[in-house]
Amino acid sequence: MQRKIIYLINPISGTKGKSSLKELIARETQKRQIPFEILPTAADGNYDLVKEKILAEQVTDVVICGGDGTVNQVVNALAATAVQFGIIPMGSGNGLALAAGIPKASAKALEVVFTGKAILTDGFMVNDDFACMLCGLGFDAQVAHEFADQPKRGLGTYASLTTRHFFSARPYPFRIIANKLEFTTEAYFLSVANSNQFGNNFTIAPQAILSDGLLDVVIVKKIAKPLLLLTVLRQVLAGRIKRIENSMNSPVIYFQTDELFISNPAEAPIHIDGEPWVCQRQLHIRVLPQFFKLIHAANVS
Repeated sequence: MQRKIIYLINPISGTKGKSSLKELIARETQKRQIPFEILPTAADGNYDLVKEKILAEQVTDVVICGGDGTVNQVVNALAATAVQFGIIPMGSGNGLALAAGIPKASAKALEVVFTGKAILTDGFMVNDDFACMLCGLGFDAQVAHEFADQPKRGLGTYASLTTRHFFSARPYPFRIIANKLEFTTEAYFLSVANSNQFGNNFTIAPQAILSDGLLDVVIVKKIAKPLLLLTVLRQVLAGRIKRIENSMNSPVIYFQTDELFISNPAEAPIHIDGEPWVCQRQLHIRVLPQFFKLIHAANVS
């Protein structure tokens, strides 16, 4: 079947020049004689017109030029059309793209669109909201909330905010029900991941696979501040997944599940795919197996 591509470019995402990106897309797609169209992303998340165009014109691929928040919005709106999704990373973290082996450089990412392989990829729901890769409560969510209000985004800004909040971070109480067990804990942050990282190649859930039908849950418990980063590096990055009951005494709890319930009585801040989310005290999180087709780099399974 002849491929036909719609490129959606977020006009405010990242710092890369949008005009040069359009030129790159046009030149390389024309070279391969693939019909295409370039459209802006929708700030309000309404992609009804794009959906109509996909169905009427037999579009096979939608390539999202933006960050994780943009990817979330577009995939949620258009997954039901069964198109293949490509990503040209333009955000500050780009966690989903990096987990799929997609390079940050636009030219190399575009090459993945042409030569990569589409793999059915999981998503998940946080109450009634869709997530592609990550939901976090606590420390990292506080950073995400403040980052969203910054006039200048980018890795430098994110790193600066992370450092500042690290020294003022406080633990939050949580109650978790998963894998037929219930427990309470105080934690600096709790991450539910489908992707294996936050973004920028910082691994948070080393064993996470985008298409295994499972979510990886990482809980960094209340411990002495100087030990926090050391614990994360040693235990989380080492990828030691344990059964919940075998890790209750560990500073880091790391387990897999397809569904969990989280009680958040102190209203820890929350983010979904790096975007601030309205705080809720009760969360029901469940995996959506093989929810959308994502074009991975050819050497990533």
